[in-house]
Amino acid sequence: MIQPTRIRSLNQAPVNGAARYVLYWMGLSQRAIFNPALEHAVDEANARGLPVLVCYGIAEGFPEVNARHWTFLLEGLAEVRPELERRGIAFVTRRAPPVETALLYAADAALVVCDRNYLKPVRAFYADFAARAPCRVVQVEGDVVVPVETASPKHEIAARTLRPKVYRLLADYLVGLDERTVAHRATDLRFENTLDLSDVPRLVASLNTDQGVRPVRRFTGGTAQAEARLKHYLGAPFAHYASVRGRPEAGAASHMSPYLHFGQVSPIAIALAVQASTTGDADDRAAYIEELVVRRELAMNHIFYEPRYDDLAAVPDWARKTLDAHRADQRPFLYEPEQFEQGLTHDIYWNAAMTEMRETGYMHNHMRMYWGKKIVEWSASPEAAWETALRLNNRYFIDGRDANSFTNVGWLFGLHDRPWGPRPVYGNVRSMGAPSLKKFDADGYVREVERLAAVERGESP
Repeated sequence: MIQPTRIRSLNQAPVNGAARYVLYWMGLSQRAIFNPALEHAVDEANARGLPVLVCYGIAEGFPEVNARHWTFLLEGLAEVRPELERRGIAFVTRRAPPVETALLYAADAALVVCDRNYLKPVRAFYADFAARAPCRVVQVEGDVVVPVETASPKHEIAARTLRPKVYRLLADYLVGLDERTVAHRATDLRFENTLDLSDVPRLVASLNTDQGVRPVRRFTGGTAQAEARLKHYLGAPFAHYASVRGRPEAGAASHMSPYLHFGQVSPIAIALAVQASTTGDADDRAAYIEELVVRRELAMNHIFYEPRYDDLAAVPDWARKTLDAHRADQRPFLYEPEQFEQGLTHDIYWNAAMTEMRETGYMHNHMRMYWGKKIVEWSASPEAAWETALRLNNRYFIDGRDANSFTNVGWLFGLHDRPWGPRPVYGNVRSMGAPSLKKFDADGYVREVERLAAVERGESP
């Protein structure tokens, strides 16, 4: 089912009556399975007696994207072609800017269907395209459970204010999506692909991008990988998720965030699988849905309603005021951005967290919080801390540069939180210290990071 609230027109241009196909301009939803935008394109094409063409163009100069990100994205994109061809849908990939690519194929389209992304640069892409497209452009939301405006008409101050609004709507939106039958196969559509996905490492090496952050062995992109990981996770590790999810050594993380980031798996598909799982109990299922839906979509709410989401100005007034009042406090330790990046602090646990991020593209949520709070404490100013935390987050995490990234960094400075008892440097912003490391086997975590880093270096663990 595709709820009407997921669908909206981006322009008032007419539908092209003399067209060869319906075009789906693939953006965030980089998958051929459980993709509402794709299925809506099939519906529109079937109704008009036309085939479907899917196009994808790469934003080669997109800010902060590097070889690690491109590898994961393109591994996933390589899986899309055979799945689309199986259904009789044409797929063309181009090494050209996304808007330029979409405009090229929109010329012969009855209408264009696109998916949705809340980041400012991508929203600008869509607005530019819709203004220039020669036909109707329809956007379909497929990467949140409840569309942001449907869940709330305003910026929410915390999870506690969004939660009841989302939960009231879950039954209407946590529903399956049938794969449509393609009535008119794209047999006669032939297009030149200028993005060769047959050799992803070679392609990535040729891109004009930051090659200094290498791909990782720990994660491989693609819907099949996401589904295999989820199946394994729900087979056993999911048990006791509610009680052990805060312990990095417990293995309770599903590692779905990189796949969600690139739209290689649907959050609804994950939620339905979790709800149907017999491994965990009701508490485990509720805790996972809280993280997947409420917390993740709180981040979407933030970047949609707060235009300054990528700036320290986006945190609450009380937080900025208290941080400003304590900016002259003596720091117990003071590090330069390069020392943070190389993990050269006095704290072996913080260094291990930075190593996990830098070498494997991932960090457990508990350590992400500790890692970020210590950057606030050990930087010369709140502004320097913000810049360092956001830059490292976006550079090394596979799932960096998305709504969760900007919201999680904002949380370090008081976003979606309340004032706490005053502390040096932090003021009334929540702090984290050594006692938080006693909640799990911190030394075991260090050993596991050392093993993971050895694997990434090609050494025997």
